[in-house]
Amino acid sequence: MEEASHSLPPGSRHLNLKKSFKLAVRSVLTACTKEDFSKAFPRFTAAEQERLYGLFIQVIASLHENIEDEFESLCHETQMGTTLDTVEQLVEEQNLNPLFSDKTNVGQVKHDLLAVKKNEILILEGLLKKIEDQNQGARSHIDLLRKKLEDNSGTVEALLSPRT
Repeated sequence: MEEASHSLPPGSRHLNLKKSFKLAVRSVLTACTKEDFSKAFPRFTAAEQERLYGLFIQVIASLHENIEDEFESLCHETQMGTTLDTVEQLVEEQNLNPLFSDKTNVGQVKHDLLAVKKNEILILEGLLKKIEDQNQGARSHIDLLRKKLEDNSGTVEALLSPRT
């Protein structure tokens, strides 16, 4: 997988990491100016300070090169370039996906969801009221039918009872 990234140019995240690392190393290793270095060795002559500073520069240059080489080696071993390129690709896909918007206003979503749920509650309350009214109508109808049945059974009894 790392081999494929060698044929493709590195992504911007990959390049930015390398650039940032190099700038950070350079600023750390060059933080000591020639004047600061000379102040650290006040008992030495100017010529000795100059030679020491030359050695210091050689050590810093060598250290800088070794740190960069170690960083490159670590990046290669961990496939950092491939990983960052994949992250960059996923971020780009995410930005192109209209359903995945980091601009979603959570407060607005909450408000909209609350409005939808309140509307559903009103609809369900309306259905419940309608069913209760239907049940009451059915009870009234049943009571009326019972009364008619009782009245009719009294009439039937009267008709069926022997006339004396």
